[in-house]
Amino acid sequence: LPELFTAQAAATPDAPAVRAGDTVLTYRELDARASHVARTLVERGVTPGRTVAVLLPRGVDLVIALLGVAKSGGAYVPLDPEHPAERIAAVLADADPVLAVVEPGFRLPGELSGGASDGPSGDNCAAVCAGSSCADIGTLIVTHEEAASFTTVPQPHDPAYLIFTSGSTGRPKGVVVEHGSVAAYLVRARTAYPDAGGLSLVHSSVTFDLTVTGLYTPLVSGGCAHLAELPDAVGGPRPTFLKGTPSHLELLETLPAEVSPSGTLVLGGEALRGEALHAWRAANPDATVINAYGPTEATVNCLEFRIEPGAGLADGAVPIGRPFAETRAYVLDAALRPVAPGVAGELYVSGVVLARGYLGRPDLTAERFVADPYGPPGARMYRTGDLARRLADGTFVYAGRADDQIKLRGFRIEPGEIEAVAAAHADVTRAVVLAREDRPGDARLIAWVTPETVDTEELRAHLADALPAYMVPAAIVALPAMPLTPNGKIDRKALPAPEETATALPVQRAQRDPREDLVRELFAGVLGLASVGPDDDFFDLGGHSLLAIRLVSRLRAGLGVELSVKQLFQSSTPAALVRSLGESEEARPALVRGERPERLPLSYGQQRLWFLHRMEGPNPVYNLAAALRLTGPLDQDALRAAYADVVARHESLRTVVAEDEQGAHQVVLDDVRPELTVVRCTEDELAELLAEDARHPFELSAELPLKLFLYELAEDRHELLVLLHHIAGDGWSTPLLTRDLTRAYAARAEGAAPQWRELPVQYADFALWQHELMGSEEDPDSRVSRQVAFWQETLADLPEELALPTDRPRPAVASYRGDNVAVTVPAALHRAVAACARATDATVFMVVQAALAVTLSRLGAGEDIPLGSPVAGRLDEALDDLVGDFINTLVLRTDVGGDPTFTELLDRVRESDLAAWSHQDLPFERLVEVLNPTRSLARSPLFQTLLAFNNTGGPAGSGPAGARLGEVEVTTRGGVGSGVAKFDLAFNLRERHTDDGAADGMSGILEYAADLFDHRTAQRLVDRFTAVLARLVAEPGQRIGAVDVLLDGEHAAALTGPSDTARTAEDRWFLDNFERHAAR
Repeated sequence: LPELFTAQAAATPDAPAVRAGDTVLTYRELDARASHVARTLVERGVTPGRTVAVLLPRGVDLVIALLGVAKSGGAYVPLDPEHPAERIAAVLADADPVLAVVEPGFRLPGELSGGASDGPSGDNCAAVCAGSSCADIGTLIVTHEEAASFTTVPQPHDPAYLIFTSGSTGRPKGVVVEHGSVAAYLVRARTAYPDAGGLSLVHSSVTFDLTVTGLYTPLVSGGCAHLAELPDAVGGPRPTFLKGTPSHLELLETLPAEVSPSGTLVLGGEALRGEALHAWRAANPDATVINAYGPTEATVNCLEFRIEPGAGLADGAVPIGRPFAETRAYVLDAALRPVAPGVAGELYVSGVVLARGYLGRPDLTAERFVADPYGPPGARMYRTGDLARRLADGTFVYAGRADDQIKLRGFRIEPGEIEAVAAAHADVTRAVVLAREDRPGDARLIAWVTPETVDTEELRAHLADALPAYMVPAAIVALPAMPLTPNGKIDRKALPAPEETATALPVQRAQRDPREDLVRELFAGVLGLASVGPDDDFFDLGGHSLLAIRLVSRLRAGLGVELSVKQLFQSSTPAALVRSLGESEEARPALVRGERPERLPLSYGQQRLWFLHRMEGPNPVYNLAAALRLTGPLDQDALRAAYADVVARHESLRTVVAEDEQGAHQVVLDDVRPELTVVRCTEDELAELLAEDARHPFELSAELPLKLFLYELAEDRHELLVLLHHIAGDGWSTPLLTRDLTRAYAARAEGAAPQWRELPVQYADFALWQHELMGSEEDPDSRVSRQVAFWQETLADLPEELALPTDRPRPAVASYRGDNVAVTVPAALHRAVAACARATDATVFMVVQAALAVTLSRLGAGEDIPLGSPVAGRLDEALDDLVGDFINTLVLRTDVGGDPTFTELLDRVRESDLAAWSHQDLPFERLVEVLNPTRSLARSPLFQTLLAFNNTGGPAGSGPAGARLGEVEVTTRGGVGSGVAKFDLAFNLRERHTDDGAADGMSGILEYAADLFDHRTAQRLVDRFTAVLARLVAEPGQRIGAVDVLLDGEHAAALTGPSDTARTAEDRWFLDNFERHAAR
């Protein structure tokens, strides 16, 4: 290897040799830097036969280090710095390297002194202990220093590198590959793979010997090695050569064509089937595909089968071809006799390709490397453990494994190693690991353990600490006992399939961050599931390393942020991943109970609502109402006690606002005895009473912000109105309140006090925390200053009002009178919306938002469409069960200018929404103060149209405690209309899903201001919006200016002559108003 590379560097010194990111080195530069490393290594004691560990990420420095070790005469031991420390330590203990080449600041496992050295001459020692052995390892850092070309000429039998593969005893085993074998392989490769003389895309880990082909073949052929993960290669130069595994085909098919090689694709590492190749070959008809076979013990590959462009390929197993020159392959029976053509037997390989054996394992070497009875005297052959058939024409076909070894996505995995690590857990008595293919083409590792009391999440963490990610099982099943065959062995066929949590995934709680929706969509798309919940684990749902790479690519594109596969492994649920996005910012202060000042400040939300209360007086516009139907003998005393229990549990429900010389502040009342209002009425009177009481004007300075009204319809039939002012709660709070109320009633009806977990914090704690979190606006680096700056830029020149066609002029002072019409999106349209969202890396909300913006724009609202959108505001788990006003409202600005396609508009919406959601801490109330728009009593500031989504139905367990509370049956009736409207238009939608998570329609209401719109007008707006939505998702490639916004029947009206215009005023509303706005 070193001589082949040095000769090539001399022949093509100015040609590009390696590139990674924006860095490109010529052959001369690469040789000079590698020579400097080689000289340093020799000075530090590296000699032929000694090893050097290389722990570097994919990049130019990695290539310099590998070549430097080779040119020094040593053997490199490649290690992934992201592997668990325990595994790195085990490999280092076995390999006993002279030095380790690392990044600055990287610490080896068990390091005893100092940090890593700051240059090649630094000497830093680490102690890595395994069992009773302990070795001191110096470290070395690659620099840009150069030296004259230098190479220590190795002997053919000197080791070139050690690759550690999975070991059945629970400890990885090191395969020692010699220079003679590597050189023979590369000399053949540069002739067999001429396309490697162009640009080779090196995407696999250096710990996987598949990389030898993609990295070194171009470097001994005059080509260039481009180091990048497949998704990161998008936008770069197209490779002419690429080596991967069959599992990479699906990923290549999802990426742009520029990532796939134009010349040669070599596949190896696992079985290849013809049907898996058809789509890729159809998209790349001029490329040659090579199915390569070879274990690490046979120096990368030793057989191959070529599929030339245009050649036919049947479904089924693709042959592994014929052996290389100076290589022999045999299919033998248990007595080492050749089997007949077409009969399956164990595959043995012999010749120049063989490795030396296993480092420090003479017993295992003797077991696997045996005498070759068919070769020259002294020849050895390697027992691969693979089954194969030799056809009459000399072609070999892979037929599976003869032992338990698993080949998964190119990695060789010994189940015994995983089983041994699992069994080392204190709670595990027995473990079995197998690969299962419950979904066609998607094999996964599954572990079964006993006893059934094992905490599988704790065991998963234990395995992840000791094993590479590709060896951590996708599912762990805890059993009371292993199923056994009649002769007492484990019956592997009887091991139960892991529970399929993936097919029915009801969302367990409301999202804390709107970005969770997008991440959930991307998780589901990559996993092939209908939906994924915010707390569902990617790997529990069947994710694996290659799917992780694909998901990271989609996340980078969808979220516009940098992510790594390691970050996904560390934060493997949508909620955890979104939380991790903020970890690059300053840490949020912990939300905990603490010392309270004597005077408690109002939260930002309370401040806004108190300001409106003082300006407008008590007003029902901010009331939240929900009704419960109670059927059965009701214990009213128990209900009164439950009412008091809930008010005592949540301080927000017994908080009033007071003012002093310093301004408004909150006062938490103690020893409160709320009064239950009881009204006798009939069913006919109920609706009117509910509406009237739902408009109760709260006096926030003197009155509790929660009222209960009980309507006696009959002795065993009641209606309960739960009325909450927004200053004490939000949409998430309402189901929490009904849950706590019904739980308390159930306890009181039994003569007991409710037993519930104490709330970790109260609303006053949140208010204090919120002010600490945001910081001071006098500090330019505070969170509030940064977010104010973002919103000032984002909302600059925002239109003061959307010029929508209305039935009446806007009054000088809004009355807040309102009504609503139903919004229904059929299941078929919902599925089309979901499919459009998934295809464009958007969310259902984004698609609906974009369609609504198009609708409003085509109705005369202009090209700049600001929409209000509420976010939960519960950014800490401590708030999940707390009743209070946490909701915040963001202004999502949609630019529909330039007549983009709907797909292009979705790109704009995604980018602007993600930016807004990343700056959601600044309260809307403060934003209004900062931007200081022209104030008006006639309209809401910054936006007049709201779009609200409820994808969850509330947090886990937020509904009533049960369908029956003793003898009383409880039915949640939902919200109660109070006849008010805060905004001109407010679309409130909820998604429905089938049991398997598929889109099943959307429903909701459009709440409209009666000052401006008639009921019929609002209904037509809903009809027009759903029609536009359907047309846009059906053809997302069309320009939004081309979408038809007319309803059925309006085309004829638009084209009729004067004699046909005797239509009702209502029927001509859209046309008349459209003409009026067009005339402006």
